Amino acid sequence: MTSQTITTQTTTHSAEETIAFGRKLAAELSPPLIVLLRGDLGAGKTTLVKGIAEGFEAALAEDVNSPTFTLVHEYRGPRATLYHIDLYRIDTQRDLETLGLDDLLAPNCILLIEWGDKFPCLRRDRNVEITLERVGEEQVGETERRIQLCTR
Repeated sequence: MTSQTITTQTTTHSAEETIAFGRKLAAELSPPLIVLLRGDLGAGKTTLVKGIAEGFEAALAEDVNSPTFTLVHEYRGPRATLYHIDLYRIDTQRDLETLGLDDLLAPNCILLIEWGDKFPCLRRDRNVEITLERVGEEQVGETERRIQLCTR
């Protein structure tokens, strides 16, 4: 049996639109899931997670921040527990294994993993991959992003 891949793309024009897109996307996500978030520094990965967390009623957007130094943030909602994971500072498979991500993936959990594309095992096991990229010249007050969603 082959799995079908579906790719969609949207563009947001502000952080608020990216958050709103995340809220809308949350309605389409069901645990358990592994979601890889791809994009350069400042591409909007954490901003998108703010909306997803609000969509799952797990946290307010202003309470979601990057887990760059803590590596994992947990947000509990009525429909799912979200784990926002940042692997930017994780360089080896051994370091990845010490995080115990396998222990986090329970029937009611969604792993939202920034920089997970660094590890082949996560690229293989992911259910959804979201790529964010800055578009055009950034103007004062405007942060246009192209968001590509790939599900399988």
